[in-house]
Amino acid sequence: MTRKQNNKPMDKLVSLCKRRGFIFQSSEIYGGITSCWDYGPLGVELKRNIKNIWWHDIVTSRANVVGMDSSILMHPKVWEASGHVEYFHDPLIDCKNCKYRFREDKAVHSFKCSSCPFNFKINNGKIEVNDEFEKHFGGDLFAGEPETYKNSDCPNCGGVGTVKLERLNCPKCGSSELSPPRQFNLMFKTHFGASEESATEVYLRPETAQGIFVNFDNIVTTARAKLPFGIGQIGKAFRNEIVTGNFIFRSREFEQMELEFFVKSEESAKWYKYWVNERFDWYKRLGVRSDYLRLRQHAKEELAHYAKSCTDIEYRFPFGWSELEGIADRQTFDLDQHIKASGKKLSYFDSLSNNHIIPGVIESSAGVDRTMLTILTDAYWEDDEHDRVVLRLIPKVAPIKVVVLPLVNRDGMPEIAKAIFDDLRKHMAAFYDQGGSIGRRYRRQDEAGTPFGITVDSQTLEDGTVTLRDRDSLEQIRISKDNAVKVLQEKLAL
Repeated sequence: MTRKQNNKPMDKLVSLCKRRGFIFQSSEIYGGITSCWDYGPLGVELKRNIKNIWWHDIVTSRANVVGMDSSILMHPKVWEASGHVEYFHDPLIDCKNCKYRFREDKAVHSFKCSSCPFNFKINNGKIEVNDEFEKHFGGDLFAGEPETYKNSDCPNCGGVGTVKLERLNCPKCGSSELSPPRQFNLMFKTHFGASEESATEVYLRPETAQGIFVNFDNIVTTARAKLPFGIGQIGKAFRNEIVTGNFIFRSREFEQMELEFFVKSEESAKWYKYWVNERFDWYKRLGVRSDYLRLRQHAKEELAHYAKSCTDIEYRFPFGWSELEGIADRQTFDLDQHIKASGKKLSYFDSLSNNHIIPGVIESSAGVDRTMLTILTDAYWEDDEHDRVVLRLIPKVAPIKVVVLPLVNRDGMPEIAKAIFDDLRKHMAAFYDQGGSIGRRYRRQDEAGTPFGITVDSQTLEDGTVTLRDRDSLEQIRISKDNAVKVLQEKLAL
């Protein structure tokens, strides 16, 4: 069976996630809170599997990477030194007509050629195409951000004119009466102390990376680390995003998986290339289709002021190509900044050169929530032939590995099924279900992404065999109920 190209609206996936207990709107009984999400029984297992796989592949399986867990609240000077207080901003625009507030890149951008009638718009990241655009740009609805088209040679008049930004319009009411962009800091502030009047103003961390950098000397000393080496961390981060949306893709509370890999500066290019390739392959190993993944290297003008190179791993969501993870050569910027601000030694003693050096760092920064959304989106499949919706999750990420079902609730079948279930759940995530028709129970588990199903039926009573059903192929074979654990361990590669 082939899987249809995934161009389904996000609302179908959102509905499935709620229906099957993956993700719920936070505080839903009170009307919800925007861009905050709760992970249900299946969602928390899928999320845990993603984090466990990342931790194994990045930290425990490597001799030169260690882990840590830094605090969410840190000294405010950390964020001054890192540049977040000064630079961590988004341009914010107010509509004078309807009072709607939005980020500059979410405005409707109107472009026009300086010498001919060629023009087009970018509305909420999507291009409003016309015949001319189809002719010259191929009608690619997944093209880049509005910045891509500023001052570009016009294809319609052969480059005689240039395509320039003509105006911005409010994405809500369409008015062009807008305030000038102003910078808005994305960090959440809170107060640290017994009372607000006497407390110190601190921030909820917008990333986990700085907790690694400020602990550099502690880890070098205690872990006896030798270059090149890495420090990995998984943890919550918070950003007061102006524009959120696309389900769990962009939210104000999220979880990161970050690696800071410290290297000699002269070796940074080699390790940067290594980690770009390694991280790209990691998503394919999670079952994500390779033709829906791509690498996008940042142009020079896109780079952060401290970065030498940066590459995004992107996935083609129903709402367009969007970033999953960034891999950046941050050079020595972070350690230099904290050395300067704290006055502490954060260097590495190189025994070969008999000298203290400041190592460069290659950063891999991935989102747990975005990875989860990618896996769910990529696995979503409407099997029209068999009238079912399936999450084709690979076994190692699937929240439930096997479901055990009695065909009917009589003749001792539930008792046999429960005994098999009790044996299986000692070795893997299993689920027992005896409610409803067998077909309906299978469909529920198909939507949950459960790879295998075991059914106890009348033949089980005769010869002790059960039916083993494959989620994707729908193939059914009979195995001994006493060998169920062994057979499933082999199929799941546990």
